[in-house]
Amino acid sequence: MGGAVVDDGPPGVKAPDGGWGWAVLAGCFVITGFSYAFPKAVSIFFKDLIQEFEVGHSATAWISSILLAMLYGTGPLCSVLVNRFGCRPVMMVGGVFASVGMILASFAKSITHIYLCTGIITGLGLAMNFQPSLIMLNCYFSEKRPLANGLAAAGSPVALCCLSPLGQTLQNQYGWRGGFLILGGMLFNCCACGALMRPLSTPKKSQMLEENTLLAADKPKAKKKLLDFSVFKDRGFVIYAIAASVMVLGLFVPPLFVVSYAKGLGYKDTNSALLLTILGFVDMFARPASGLIAGMKRVRPRSVYLFSFAMIFNGCTDIIGSQAKNYAGLVVFCIFFGISYGMVGALQFEVLMAIVGKEKFSSAIGLVLLMEAVAVLVGPPGAGRLLDATHQYMYVFLLAGCEVTVSAFVIATGNFLCIRREREDGQAKIEMAVSAAELEGLNQAGSEEHDGGKKEQTGKENGKVRVLKGQEDMTVTEAPEDTGN
Repeated sequence: MGGAVVDDGPPGVKAPDGGWGWAVLAGCFVITGFSYAFPKAVSIFFKDLIQEFEVGHSATAWISSILLAMLYGTGPLCSVLVNRFGCRPVMMVGGVFASVGMILASFAKSITHIYLCTGIITGLGLAMNFQPSLIMLNCYFSEKRPLANGLAAAGSPVALCCLSPLGQTLQNQYGWRGGFLILGGMLFNCCACGALMRPLSTPKKSQMLEENTLLAADKPKAKKKLLDFSVFKDRGFVIYAIAASVMVLGLFVPPLFVVSYAKGLGYKDTNSALLLTILGFVDMFARPASGLIAGMKRVRPRSVYLFSFAMIFNGCTDIIGSQAKNYAGLVVFCIFFGISYGMVGALQFEVLMAIVGKEKFSSAIGLVLLMEAVAVLVGPPGAGRLLDATHQYMYVFLLAGCEVTVSAFVIATGNFLCIRREREDGQAKIEMAVSAAELEGLNQAGSEEHDGGKKEQTGKENGKVRVLKGQEDMTVTEAPEDTGN
């Protein structure tokens, strides 16, 4: 099916770096926006839900937590579905799940119903769209892949800037039930985005050559692994997974607490909410710019170090921003945090693709998202407990900054020491294999020359024998004539 065409990278198929790939990029842009912005946009309806079901703030906060946990934690399941059925059908079914979950939630009678419908069903639907869209994007782009990843990642801040005021308007006009119903209808657009994910087809010549090769070999084709755990044998993947998990512990904390930080300093709700708008606006331009820089010839082979620099930049911004004492300081913090956050968002999957390659990317991203899901569930609640214990936002931002900075040193040091050494060992093995092959070739050439010399010598000897035999025959035939005379 489509998955075999897309995910295996059939021989003879080259990433077009354009053409229909731009349609795939547009679909990935929309899907990324829904996946990352929707859990934040739902929080607009929390006040009405608290009044409707008479629950506390912690109960409504679980809605966004379950959404994010489903988005990250179902990564391996999505990898299995993609490898079995292909990206397009998985995304279209996921679009139905995402929409139906929100529509059912609009008829909820308790907060538990919303956990089940919005959190689990809609979260699973968004996960079934997010991961396959990234896989398809990396299949359609090779040379322009960093730029494509940056443009697709820009969908998150754009959607956040659009969904937040839209959700507020829907709440004022139709209430939370009408808002959920309309948002559910909007999520049906995920099916249209899934329809854009057309599998790459194999050229006729390459297909004929492949068929002839299979017929000549007459060997059964090995079955494709639905989830390839062999990626854990790759040092680069293990280092990346550890660093990404540590990074996620603190990466999402500042955007969740910066508004409350401003309110704690005594500023109005409108001015405090404006900080997220500033952050999202800067992030909107930072992601494509980072993708453009990462695609440069001199930078792309060192994209891992650029990624680690982005994480150090983000961590240092958190540490310095923890000392902000007024609104101007928080505005400066949001500007620099938006730049660094955009860089991280644009580079994280580009670096993963560069480490594991195209064939194992579908399994690798699923396993990484599963590991990050644990960190997502631990990081923000842990920061909240620290805030309850200290009642100071400074320690929350310091902890987040230290976690992100540590992850940067993990991936940079691991890449320099382990991955580089592994590549050198691999290069040495290749050189040894080449030298062995050259020696074998020289030995074969020498033996052929030796055999050729023997054959030539025996040929000359045989020629001499034949000449002597010819002369003897001549003497035998001439003898009777002499005796007769």
